[in-house]
Amino acid sequence: MRRHVGRLAIVGFTGENAPVELRDMARRFDLGGVIYFARNIVEPRQVRELSREIAAMAGAWPFWTSVDQEGGRVARLRRPFTEWPPMRTLGRSGDAALARAFAAALAAELRAVGINLDYAPVLDVDTNPKNPVIGDRALSDSAGEVARLGRAIIETLQAGGIAACGKHFPGHGDTSVDSHHDLPVVEHSPDRLEAVELLPFREAVAAGVACIMTAHVLLPALDEAQPASLSHAVIAGLLKGTLGFPGVVMSDDLGMKAVAARMPLPETTVAALEAGCDIVLLCNSTPDEQVEALEAVIAALESGRLPVSRIEDAWARQERAKAALRHASPIDPNAMARIGCDAHQAVARAMAAWL
Repeated sequence: MRRHVGRLAIVGFTGENAPVELRDMARRFDLGGVIYFARNIVEPRQVRELSREIAAMAGAWPFWTSVDQEGGRVARLRRPFTEWPPMRTLGRSGDAALARAFAAALAAELRAVGINLDYAPVLDVDTNPKNPVIGDRALSDSAGEVARLGRAIIETLQAGGIAACGKHFPGHGDTSVDSHHDLPVVEHSPDRLEAVELLPFREAVAAGVACIMTAHVLLPALDEAQPASLSHAVIAGLLKGTLGFPGVVMSDDLGMKAVAARMPLPETTVAALEAGCDIVLLCNSTPDEQVEALEAVIAALESGRLPVSRIEDAWARQERAKAALRHASPIDPNAMARIGCDAHQAVARAMAAWL
């Protein structure tokens, strides 16, 4: 089991090729996958070759090759990939067909370069105009519209062979603090959370979303002590229990200061897995820090702090999510030619009309 603890982590790295430190980590810990940032991207053929290089490192346990490609200001793949307007445009249009056209085009471009997991759609409800981190990334200020359009995007991405990841559970929309820098607090009652924040996630679960990402926010009505990403009450209790989510729970990046300022990365990693996360994101940590975090997981398993059953459940959830992608339509042999094509640009223009 200790040989495979890396399956619980998706890691970031530096460079346009897989560095030796990443290869060593994959051999030593059998990693769960990687996440691409702008620092890893040059142009489509380079990304495709990088994805092939990454896939060859994975062995019998297929990697998650992932990216944050929402549209608007959160998009790692830029021209000649299609550059998508922010998701607020879809909410303003109210057009589920347009949302599906966007998601189909996005899925085609991601699959063409070997990506199989996108951290989208944002399911936060844009209820706070002072929110520094969500804003136009949200589909709407209406929970019902976020739920409806979010479902359209999820179903279409996954039909196109891309695992969708709804975020940020249980809701980052009504915050005035950026969790990259500090810990936001959401002071809503359980009734309010149920009526607004949780509604899109319930719909996502019903739609069969592959993954849900946790928020680094504190919700005293649910847990007075721990932010959602480290809260057993929020993840194991609410998301997996009350909402019945059978898929993969991912932490947001554990290097963000909302959690990193509270405790060292190795402790945060173990705490997130204890709480019910099935994968932790180690996006901007150094290779040494990533190794230290995985070694802490091994120590927690050996001491009995992390039950073997918790780890086996996390692996099983990932296996089911990956198996579901095998039913997607075959990849288009002309997929590379479709990157940034006229049809995709037409969809982007239709969205941009609602800026």
